[in-house]
Amino acid sequence: MTDSSSPALSPLDACAERYVKLVLALGQHDSNYVDAYYGPKAWAEEAKASPLSLEELATRASALVTELEAVPVSSDEMLALRRSYLLRQTDSLATRARLLRGEKLSFDEESQALYNARAPVHTTEHFEQVQAELERLLPGPGPLMDRIERFRQEFIIPKEKLDVVFRTALDEARRRTLAHIPLPAGEGISLEYVTNKTWSGYNWYQGSAKSLIQINTDLPIFISRAIDLAAHEGYPGHHVYNVLLEQHLLRERGWVEFSVYALFSPQSLIAEGSANYGIDVAFPDAPKYLREVLFPLAGLDPKRADLYVSVEKLAHKLNYAENEAVRGYLDGRLTREQARDWLARYRLMSLERATKFMANADAVRAYVINYNLGRDMVADFIERQGGTDEAPDKRWQLFQELLSSPRLPGDLR
Repeated sequence: MTDSSSPALSPLDACAERYVKLVLALGQHDSNYVDAYYGPKAWAEEAKASPLSLEELATRASALVTELEAVPVSSDEMLALRRSYLLRQTDSLATRARLLRGEKLSFDEESQALYNARAPVHTTEHFEQVQAELERLLPGPGPLMDRIERFRQEFIIPKEKLDVVFRTALDEARRRTLAHIPLPAGEGISLEYVTNKTWSGYNWYQGSAKSLIQINTDLPIFISRAIDLAAHEGYPGHHVYNVLLEQHLLRERGWVEFSVYALFSPQSLIAEGSANYGIDVAFPDAPKYLREVLFPLAGLDPKRADLYVSVEKLAHKLNYAENEAVRGYLDGRLTREQARDWLARYRLMSLERATKFMANADAVRAYVINYNLGRDMVADFIERQGGTDEAPDKRWQLFQELLSSPRLPGDLR
């Protein structure tokens, strides 16, 4: 029974409620799909008590897409973005339900349908050109993959110093972020170290401006990861993104769709892309900070910092090789072992890291594009509007506006 005294929901508010319930219902079939939820408990309980079949989910999501398409586009930019957000997120949900039912899509079809974006193709020649530059930085006998792996062994954070190094980097990332982005009182992050995971780090957003960050210690952790994880998972990355969405869109505007985060959706390209770009926003002086603060703290030789940073900066240009490995694997051109070896050859991963990567690829599939393509799309969007190294305040302003809005990949173009 509906309380007749309650005001009627607007068309978008009604659609948003149905969207949240569909996300929770799909989460009953896919344990990874609901990355965070802090909406009404009754809705989560209803999803468990009255589960929907994947066929019914796909049907309801498609019907909701049709209904959203019929909602007029508002002249208010934020309302127009909200309509677009709900439309793309729901369409992605319908695709995810069909995929779970067994529908087959190519890597590019899946990435477009789930994430509202398609990654460019990179040839082996592209990666070989980058590797030629690395050869000049790290000359010597034997395969480049072996040389770079031996080189990196110098820069592993000792296990007994992991916590102090990570907490120092996280505190610095928070200090720098708070100088530009106001966050609500009481926000904060808890840190845990875990094992037996396929990922290196994860932010579990708890709602009420709280996050739990878990760091996987299965494999040795290199010193640059301290900055990467602090900024990506924390400030101004995932933690700040979720805090701002909750504060400005859920609490202030009452947009209930921001009480849930559907992992395999276009929102993840913004989330991962902004978190990766956030490393550059927060630490434009990363080489100096590593050399003067984190290297001494970890007991590493600061005199080796500049070469280490140069090698890692070049190696970073190989990250699109991850897309090509997964594209070949999902499209049936590479076996899992061949994709693993391809990563070792062109991404210069150790076989151990490549094996873990491919284990995760089975679970996340085309999600891999969100890290590299997402980062490049966010960077282009912000820098096109003047948020560059030469205008850091402008970059922080644009970054905050992006993180506080319902923009999706299609809105960045």
